Amino acid sequence: MKIADLLNPSAIAADLKSTGKNDVLTELTDAIVRVTSSLERDEVIKVLQERELLGSTGIGEGVAIPHGKLRNIDQLLLSFGRSRGGVDFDSMDGKPAHLFFLLVAPEESVGIHLKTLARISKLLKNPAVRRRLIDAGDSEDIYRIIVEEEDKL
Repeated sequence: MKIADLLNPSAIAADLKSTGKNDVLTELTDAIVRVTSSLERDEVIKVLQERELLGSTGIGEGVAIPHGKLRNIDQLLLSFGRSRGGVDFDSMDGKPAHLFFLLVAPEESVGIHLKTLARISKLLKNPAVRRRLIDAGDSEDIYRIIVEEEDKL
């Protein structure tokens, strides 16, 4: 499953306003709720916050991939956010996160959930891709870069 197939361009927050971890989770959730109105916003936020208590999803190099599982969905849902200023996300390397992929998966999914997390990690492992996403103009540019770079994987 390709990231570009899961990510609705309308679920991209090109300029996150939040400066704190929980506020970023809320903004990213709001981006998903914009395109999947059947989601219960507060439930999504709660699941994400509970996952963060197990250990930060800030993987380092300016990247965080908050994720969680929900009972009442039947497909993976994705949003993307960018913070040019960076957010302290308790990342493994102690550096602020600038690029965020939020992944919400059906409760029973295991394989596809992990494969998607791995694909996102692989995409954002490349410093040139991270730089392009940070420098991108708007949501449309971000989506186009994701499509272009994912085709190279």
